[in-house]
Amino acid sequence: MRIAVPATVQSLLERLWSNGHAAYVVGGSIRDTLIGREPADWDLATDARPDGLQELFPGAIYENQFGTVAVRVGEAIHQITTFRTDHDYADFRRPHHVEFGDSVELDLARRDFTANALAWGAEAPGKAAAEASQPGLVDPFGGARDIEARLLRAVGDPATRFEEDALRMIRAVRLAATLGFEIEPETLAAIGERASLAQHLSAERIAAELEKLLSAPNPSIGLRLMEETGLLAVVMPELAAQRGIAQNKIEGEDLWDHTVRTVDAAPASRPVARLAALLHDIGKPMTLDEGPFRGHDVLGEDLATALLERLRTPRDVTARVAHLVRHHMFTYDSGMTDAAIRRFIRRVGPGAIDDLFALREADNVGSGQPAEANGLAELRARIDEQLAADVALPAGPRLGRILDALLEKVVADPRLNDRPTLLLLAEGMLAEDD
Repeated sequence: MRIAVPATVQSLLERLWSNGHAAYVVGGSIRDTLIGREPADWDLATDARPDGLQELFPGAIYENQFGTVAVRVGEAIHQITTFRTDHDYADFRRPHHVEFGDSVELDLARRDFTANALAWGAEAPGKAAAEASQPGLVDPFGGARDIEARLLRAVGDPATRFEEDALRMIRAVRLAATLGFEIEPETLAAIGERASLAQHLSAERIAAELEKLLSAPNPSIGLRLMEETGLLAVVMPELAAQRGIAQNKIEGEDLWDHTVRTVDAAPASRPVARLAALLHDIGKPMTLDEGPFRGHDVLGEDLATALLERLRTPRDVTARVAHLVRHHMFTYDSGMTDAAIRRFIRRVGPGAIDDLFALREADNVGSGQPAEANGLAELRARIDEQLAADVALPAGPRLGRILDALLEKVVADPRLNDRPTLLLLAEGMLAEDD
């Protein structure tokens, strides 16, 4: 099998081969290539030791104690890791002891899922049989077969894999969503049995997986798996509390069903709106007896802030998401005056309008309604009219670009976030465009 690798990767492989080393492309890049997906990155593995890699590639940086060296080729940066075996996983997060080795098969044996335990490349010339020096696929655990069946299967015993690194459980549900794979039954059962181990994970690692999950075409696949296996109750118990709470929206569905429908309906191109969709009703379980759910948007702002701070989410993202949760329950009727529309704009902030409407439209879909139900299209048109009148801008894409630029400026310097300053900046941007 021939894998078409980028020219920068080919140059790294050839330099390693020509200097007497085994060299392989490994992991997710092979998986993505086999399913016709563009790899996000290309990682390599070799029998060369880190100090030898630094000699072969001047300027290379030894990144960590696990044998990974970062090499720049032109504008591209690739990671090359020495073959290794891992030992003494004692904290359910990382190996306490690593041994460098000479076998790509042993290196693949330490990986999480068979779909990721693939390598393409060759042994060092003269190190093995002549035919072994020709680049080819190394697949000791049937990963290619599982990729064809679109299955995620743990390498070896799934319980052992998850006890070594509990993040692999969250990665499994994330990959199920981003790749459209199913989790093999024994692997899925092991996640349910060991979900509590996720409490040992760092907030940053959980947040990174959540961010990737929310970028999937249908995050609900992974979110439902998190709830069904018990992972959600460990890492985001505030959301797990939504299961079983009745909603007068879609027959037979509860609050959690509504939430995951809303997340799917939010545009992936607006990650802040998608994260807000996940958290928009976080306050409902605690306001069940208040009318019902009265004030869930106000309480939700505080709960969303606390959850995102716990996950070490960047402060500006936390603030923007919490702001959307606080304001997602706005109402509109055609009798509203222009002054009322302007007050709404001031209350929400021009830079948050697009994300707020994306959230509200997704909320409508998650409730079984058309996206622009409740007069959203008319309200949006009137908002655009008021904003355009204030700064003499035409409504449409040009206005959106200027609002996005204003938001970036305010995030960088919150002192700019007042109406006169924003109008002055907008007028300057318009003049530059003209």
